[in-house]
Amino acid sequence: MTIEAMEFHRYLVSLRQDGDPIEVVVELTPEAIADAGFDGADDLELVRATIAFLTSRQRADELPANLAFEGVVAAYPDFADAVRADLAR
Repeated sequence: MTIEAMEFHRYLVSLRQDGDPIEVVVELTPEAIADAGFDGADDLELVRATIAFLTSRQRADELPANLAFEGVVAAYPDFADAVRADLAR
């Protein structure tokens, strides 16, 4: 997985699934980070942990092309705890 910072708190994540390239743009706003309780977390590590969380539950090629961090937080009740554990490693 590679992560490139784009503009306006957006990150391009490049992955491979069965040899095929997959790109996902993750929007990670300061407000969403604060609301989820991740103040002070490194943005790139938070994006990496978010994608790792999602791909542990579904295939990378099933991820949407554009992914809002707050949408992930809202959709998965166990997300914050799982990502905190990941970031603590």
